[in-house]
Amino acid sequence: SKMLGYEEGELANTSDLWLKLTHPDDRQRAQESGDRHIAGLVDSIETELRLRHKDGHWVWVLDRGGIVERDADGKPLRLMGVQTDITRQKEAEAALEQINVRFRLALAASGTGIWHFDIGTQKSYWDARTREIFGVVTDHDEVAADFWHTFLHPQDKEVAERAHDVPVGSEGVAAVQYRIVRRDGEIRHVESLVRFIAAGSAGQILGTVRDITEEKRRAEELAFAARHDALTGLLNRAAFDRLLAENIAMAERLPLAVFYVDLDYFKALNDYAGHAAGDVALKSVAAGILASLPASAHAARLGGDEFALLVPNCNDACAERLARAVLAAVRGADLGPAVTSRRLAASIGIAFVRDRNMSVADALACADDACYAAKAGGRNRFAVFSPETTLGAAGLNAARLAADLVDAMEDGRLK
Repeated sequence: SKMLGYEEGELANTSDLWLKLTHPDDRQRAQESGDRHIAGLVDSIETELRLRHKDGHWVWVLDRGGIVERDADGKPLRLMGVQTDITRQKEAEAALEQINVRFRLALAASGTGIWHFDIGTQKSYWDARTREIFGVVTDHDEVAADFWHTFLHPQDKEVAERAHDVPVGSEGVAAVQYRIVRRDGEIRHVESLVRFIAAGSAGQILGTVRDITEEKRRAEELAFAARHDALTGLLNRAAFDRLLAENIAMAERLPLAVFYVDLDYFKALNDYAGHAAGDVALKSVAAGILASLPASAHAARLGGDEFALLVPNCNDACAERLARAVLAAVRGADLGPAVTSRRLAASIGIAFVRDRNMSVADALACADDACYAAKAGGRNRFAVFSPETTLGAAGLNAARLAADLVDAMEDGRLK
């Protein structure tokens, strides 16, 4: 009685006292437990139930007891039992269940599956989400011990198996990303967390698995966007500068050619036919340039109608051949139906880099100077930078002014 806040003698000692104090939801279960014992179906009474405290709150108790005296006919005369306050235990269980509910909700929201491998029995168990990720159609949790291995992508098999080979008794968590090949041939990227759990006779390997295919795709798209021009798909200026710097560092061993490509008559085309037509022309030119280059070369759009090419291990003959191919590609670019005048060309400047101490800015400046020399020579042609034959500051300024004048004349003529 003290457990319920009552003093000794304060409660009436009636046969139905405890039943009256029992929570309505627990009464039937408590009665059935006693009835089964009296009927001889079980050896003792053992029931968890709630009793009302004197101040009105409910106390969880473990009720254990049994018949201690019978008459000559075997009829029960006296029952004796012990009631233990298990409120804290039940509160802890309720709190744990809340944690488990939140955990399961978090797993469901993140699309994470759970699996475990029993080392003692050599059996594997996959939950529904794990089976879904692997494309396995079954309602059974248990799968063959080697089932997981059959899904591993050949190129990722070794690293995935090594990460899952968790030493018995270890406490760390192994994290690994790898690809799987589902039975329908679809390749998916997954991420697993794996650790050893001391449970059962030999322990278990417990793991989670999450499909990260879309995350990988988005990351690749962002990485591509950070390095490429949105309109043409060529490298952007920042990516080209980094790549050029890396190649200049190896220039003495592998000399390279830097091309500066500036479109001729593009401003007139863009102003006359509109920016949409200009975009069509730029994309077509970019595709033509790419098709003209060897696999080792790289192309970038520096901005507007200016492009740059980087060609490793390229001599004079190689540079001339590529320059002529690019000129032909620009002249043959598909400008779209909005452009009635088919006139589009390019001036190309080429600079050879053989000094690993040359800066990126200087390499591009040399190619740019040669490009203006090509414009001064009549456009639709290429020129190779040479310190001996360069136009010099005054000559370059004159070439730029002449190029701008021709642009203005062409613009007026087209309009």
